[in-house]
Amino acid sequence: MPAPTWELAAAEFTRSRPRRFLAQRGFRSVDKLRQYAANDPAWDWNTGLRVLDIRWLRPPSQILDCSHALPWATLLPDAVSHYVADVLGRWETASRPALVWEGDDGRTRELTCRDNATAVPRIATGLAALGVGPEDRVGLFLLMISETALATLALGRLGAIIVPVSSGFGPAAVATRLRNAEAAVVITADALPRRGQLVPLKEIADRAVAECPTIQHVVIVRRGGTPVSWTATRDRWWDDLVDSPSGSLPATASPANTPFMLISTSGTTGRPMGTVHDQPGFPLEAAHDFAFCLAIQPLDRAFWLPDIGWMRSPLLIRGTLLLSATIVSCDGTPDWTVPDRLWRLVATHRITVLGLTPTVVRALMARGAAPTARHDLSSLRAFGSTGEPWSPSPWWWLLETVGNRQRTIIDDTGGTEIGGGILARTTIEPKAPCSFTRPIPGMAADVVDENGRPVRGREGELVARQPMVGMTRGFWRDPERYLATYWSCWPDLWIRRDRALIDDGYWFILGRSDDTLKFAGKRLGPAEVESIAVSHPAIQEAAAIGILDPVKGEALVPFWVTRSGIEPPERLAEEISDLIAQQLGKPSRFQRVYIARELFRTRNTKIMRRENRAAYLGQDTEDLFALEKSAAVDEIAALGRAAGAQEKTERKQP
Repeated sequence: MPAPTWELAAAEFTRSRPRRFLAQRGFRSVDKLRQYAANDPAWDWNTGLRVLDIRWLRPPSQILDCSHALPWATLLPDAVSHYVADVLGRWETASRPALVWEGDDGRTRELTCRDNATAVPRIATGLAALGVGPEDRVGLFLLMISETALATLALGRLGAIIVPVSSGFGPAAVATRLRNAEAAVVITADALPRRGQLVPLKEIADRAVAECPTIQHVVIVRRGGTPVSWTATRDRWWDDLVDSPSGSLPATASPANTPFMLISTSGTTGRPMGTVHDQPGFPLEAAHDFAFCLAIQPLDRAFWLPDIGWMRSPLLIRGTLLLSATIVSCDGTPDWTVPDRLWRLVATHRITVLGLTPTVVRALMARGAAPTARHDLSSLRAFGSTGEPWSPSPWWWLLETVGNRQRTIIDDTGGTEIGGGILARTTIEPKAPCSFTRPIPGMAADVVDENGRPVRGREGELVARQPMVGMTRGFWRDPERYLATYWSCWPDLWIRRDRALIDDGYWFILGRSDDTLKFAGKRLGPAEVESIAVSHPAIQEAAAIGILDPVKGEALVPFWVTRSGIEPPERLAEEISDLIAQQLGKPSRFQRVYIARELFRTRNTKIMRRENRAAYLGQDTEDLFALEKSAAVDEIAALGRAAGAQEKTERKQP
């Protein structure tokens, strides 16, 4: 069993929100609550909603209805609520900040709760004047600026359905998502600042809208200050919505199963499809996970580095505000315009919970410890982490060098399909390196073998045995594909398509099932290969992919980025190949290695192995997340073409 590396001090335990959460539900042990909640999810959510002080227009008389089979289970079937009215009601007289934003040009903006309570109805009135009403779909093609949060709240007030679209997408990918949702309106910005350059968001939106016949209006936020093309019958400035008179437009009441959001999968299950999330399940799941795992309380300040197209942003907006905490956001990147920008953000805005990914940490490691030493990080209480597996080196660096072992790392794994987390830990439990302590209370998670039987001590598939409040209600207008994707492997088991391992009570995520490599009959998670590679002092980050091989079935093709300022040894590839072969067996030895300036990643810095593989093999990447520097895609594609040409030459030689 891995040795715990961190435990909460007694004083912190006494005042922690998870401890109170347990006490209010009659438990002393988190494990006891997990066990009870997994066996009886209806009881779990009935008590949890009371603890979270959720305010209903009509309280639920039933918590869980499974009469239409488990994949279509309904939670809170007869409840009527209004999340936005609940949040704004808590804000009306508060002068504390609700939204804090900083641009990469140094500009800042702070909106108090009272500011938002005034602005949201005005924006909703302006959108209603454009014809937006209940269940209309509205695309959000934006970066994380304050207007993004305000737009989601205003659309929620109208009962409209938000369609988040990553600001890193090109025109084809934007068009696919808007067209699939049959969106009537898209909200975007004139331009997106990125490392001193301006990405022409409005221009991209115009090209996408040309392929979307249902779009009637484009609303533009002034962010870059650049001139834009204009279609008078279609385009509107955001400022005109804000200036709309508030009038007496009432908030739209939402029955529990009313769709709230269509957010696309990243494409790992094929053509991206809009997963349907409803009201009030999504905000309730977000508030529950943030309260119980991250221990977010009123007056906390929570920050993540996501794009609105990634599930973490809607979760952050919904969960944080419902808990009466403050959202801190920024545009740009964590090391622009200065290498220690992220730590300066923490110090300047007194961030208490900092969310980031392992990829970001690996990049910051290359800067050394000095940036953290120059800033006052005393406000920081915990790190949040999601999106990809950890390897030991960056995990320990974050815990010790930045956290000084006084700030815990709260890993969680969930997904677009869940509307929250599956596995995580809480701030009141011991922590082991790179692990998840257990399933989140209320999650009946398990790991099963190829026959759907529970398995311990070896890897299997991560599944859920009970419905979840935040679980998607299907794919938009495609129920059969939803069933085939998540419910077709074993009866009444929802599959996440992650490879996982339970080792003496600790849970580990090994990588996506569709990323899994198989050499000579042996299944191998790419994170295992990558962790060994980045343990070498010359390697900053790595990605491992598999390609077809006539002998092994698959051949390992690793990419890596070397550390800045470190001269790689001449035998670097051989050294790492030896390390991998020693630890994982000779079949995992690779024939070629590729050093790249950058790897294919999302705007949220998550490395996407499938996309690196597509670029290397010359397959279509137009509909995938954009790189911070698009030239890196061309570089990886060029490496693939060169490898193909070399193989042809080798085959011709006698």
